[in-house]
Amino acid sequence: MGLWTLLEGLLLLANALAILNEDRFLAPRGWGFQEFPGGKAKSLKGQVIGLIYATQYLRVPLIILNSICIIIKLVSG
Repeated sequence: MGLWTLLEGLLLLANALAILNEDRFLAPRGWGFQEFPGGKAKSLKGQVIGLIYATQYLRVPLIILNSICIIIKLVSG
């Protein structure tokens, strides 16, 4: 139960990062991708921005993982 809960939590975190909109949420706070041209930044802020954008590119695998998680929950109760 502990490992499953941890995996569900990581999936929820990935979902939260994937739905962040740059125009409405990230850019007004100074977290836009344009602040780090070339995508290379060694600061923590640059790495977090890179993580957010990498998660946004993984939306299709996230949909598949969410579907698998829902099916497992339905089957196991």
